[in-house]
Amino acid sequence: MKITVLNGSPKGDQSVTMQYVHFLQKKFPQHELKIVNITHRINKFEKDEQAFQEVITEVASSDGVLWAFPLYVMLVAAGYKRFIELIWERKAQEAFKDKYAAIIATSIHFYDHTALNYIHGICDDLNMKYVDAFSAEMLDLTREPQRQKFLLFAENYFDAIEHARPTFKAYPPVNAQSFTYTPGSSETRIDAGNKKVIIVADIEDEQSNLAKMVARVQQAFSGKAEIHNLRQLDMKGGCLGCIRCGYDNTCVWEGKDEYIDFYRNTVQTADILIFAGNIHDRYLSSRWKMFFDRSFFNGHVPTLGGKQIGWILSGPLSQLANLRQILEAYTELQPANLVDIVSDECADSSQIDARLEALAANLVRLTEKQYVMPTTYLGVGGAKIFRDGIWGRMRIVFQADYKYYKAHGAFDDFPQKDYVGRLLALVVPPLLKIPAFRKRVYTQEMIPGMLRPYKKVLEQVS
Repeated sequence: MKITVLNGSPKGDQSVTMQYVHFLQKKFPQHELKIVNITHRINKFEKDEQAFQEVITEVASSDGVLWAFPLYVMLVAAGYKRFIELIWERKAQEAFKDKYAAIIATSIHFYDHTALNYIHGICDDLNMKYVDAFSAEMLDLTREPQRQKFLLFAENYFDAIEHARPTFKAYPPVNAQSFTYTPGSSETRIDAGNKKVIIVADIEDEQSNLAKMVARVQQAFSGKAEIHNLRQLDMKGGCLGCIRCGYDNTCVWEGKDEYIDFYRNTVQTADILIFAGNIHDRYLSSRWKMFFDRSFFNGHVPTLGGKQIGWILSGPLSQLANLRQILEAYTELQPANLVDIVSDECADSSQIDARLEALAANLVRLTEKQYVMPTTYLGVGGAKIFRDGIWGRMRIVFQADYKYYKAHGAFDDFPQKDYVGRLLALVVPPLLKIPAFRKRVYTQEMIPGMLRPYKKVLEQVS
């Protein structure tokens, strides 16, 4: 059978992900796995419709499609995202219909689930027959147990195609309603004082709901609130995945376009950040994805810590829990404070006005209080994956990250540094084997012991 492999790596054939595909090519020589470098050639596909159509023809002539990609900031790379947009813009969906689909993704398991959810949703939107996903840690192919799992994944995929196994959709279609937002006048203005307010938006149409919501929130401030349109920002390309920034945060794009200066001198210097965008398929635009991908010149170092962040979206946000989780996780990992996400899906102009004014007021109020919400698993789990990776093998190339993490105590919360806890874990378990001691601990001491630290705090409250 013929399988078209859509390669999502900017590095093309030099991708780690493609080594997994090459492994399958060797193990299953009876099948043709045709690799098409999508992200690496995205500029060609955008400018040359014939080149794009050749890819679509490959898909149409295939028995199945493998979406193969490395993770880039909780999703696929910007170029891959742009290719997905082109499928709809050029009305090429029919080529994907009823094709058996599977995913191969490589990462350090940092928000790999959000990328898998996104592509799975795209497969369902294209009416493909989605089978399964294999999310590999970068080095899994070098480990025999993981190689065996990978082979079983591939066998299951090929078997599904050969026997025309039925599949079922996991994600319902995203239904966006038609609504024209008509902003009202701003009766009150919020004084941000000396706080710097920056609005970063991807505005394609000045008459769109998004453009009008951005203008409306700008009017809610009595002082200056700068609007920066990503459509007017010179970004010559996406993150190349070259990791040259790992040593000292110097990007290969340095001095070649406006992005790095804009991020350092505008985004990072803001006290209040409002991000705004249209929902495209199941995410934001590929332009926004390029913005996030390019910020990786900072490596895994948080750069927006302590800032107040708000989002303004045009589109059916409530139908996209995966997108909301990405936005929440991105903020927690900074760690910054996500004040609110305002969308136009309520289809009520006066309600949108009220929410935009409330967003502006809350952004200023919480900035003055310097409030940052405690992190949930989204932030804690993600930070620990980075911490362990940078302390381990990743420090070899991410030298700048390692220096930052060490200087800011990121390695200080390793469990082995909890000496009291380690001592108790050494002494108490043997004692618990004594029936009388065990009975006393679990029936008399457990709950009072858990509450004892809080009792001390409450007693000190005046």
